[in-house]
Amino acid sequence: MNDDQRRRLAAQGKSLGRKLLSTCCSIVTPDTILRWHRKLIAMKYDGSANRKPGRPRIAVCIRRLVQRMAQENRTWGYGRIQGALANLGHHICKTTVRRVLKEHGIEPAPERSRKTTWNEFIQNHWASLAACDFFTVEVWTPFGLVRYMVFFVIELSTRRVEIAGIAPDPNGSWMNQVARNLTDCLDGFLLGKRYLIHDRDPLYTAQFTMTLSAAGVSCVQLPAKSPNLNAYAERYVRSIKSECLDRMIFFGEKHLRHVVTEYVAHYHFERNHQGIDNRLIERSEGHSEEFGPIQLRTRLGGMLKYYYRSAA
Repeated sequence: MNDDQRRRLAAQGKSLGRKLLSTCCSIVTPDTILRWHRKLIAMKYDGSANRKPGRPRIAVCIRRLVQRMAQENRTWGYGRIQGALANLGHHICKTTVRRVLKEHGIEPAPERSRKTTWNEFIQNHWASLAACDFFTVEVWTPFGLVRYMVFFVIELSTRRVEIAGIAPDPNGSWMNQVARNLTDCLDGFLLGKRYLIHDRDPLYTAQFTMTLSAAGVSCVQLPAKSPNLNAYAERYVRSIKSECLDRMIFFGEKHLRHVVTEYVAHYHFERNHQGIDNRLIERSEGHSEEFGPIQLRTRLGGMLKYYYRSAA
């Protein structure tokens, strides 16, 4: 039977009732005829053909912003994220923020705020962190080949470096004097720092630690055999050795000090650093990024080069 035949049977079957249908209906069961009748009523009020599209999905760029704000700000709730998006010209409701975070498996603010990663902890204390280390250089002297130790300190947030001392045989007294120089109240490199990261070298004596502590700098001693935990200092050692020290032969302490001083100046003013978005640590005055003739500055006989535009 086609649909029209089913409709006619359903309309007549409904008026007869289930009891009478059960005695006279032999083609189909009474329940089938009644089901056809219910379907006929449902089709009468079916408005799906006139239904318009619903609310469009939130734009991908806004979804990414919601995720980014939630991940970068663990204490921000739905309302705070909604307000931050409104500042950028994106107006959505708090339930939309909640739905987006739920779809991407991001927990609400109370749960997120309890879980601070080690990377976030470091970033929160970034400006107050410094690290230090030694590297060795073989130098020809009147007494033969002598190993000199160079002690340096690096500021993690800016990558600035201070050569704190150079000596062939450093000891506890020498290290204590270095600590006093680093914490000098006028121009000490560690002014404003809270923590100094270093390894377990025996030269970091108790007196060295006490001198730093008196100036408000706490020493953070790394576990044994863990150079990766002092990665920024290790990277500086690799840079100065591969770009300069391993390519030279040194004759006397004065020669070594001159070379190290020249490289540090190049490192600060002329070398781009990938860790800070491939920028210079400090830009020299009188240089232009767009105009002026291209100039070349060389150091150490042309080993270190820097191209720049002189300001007009």
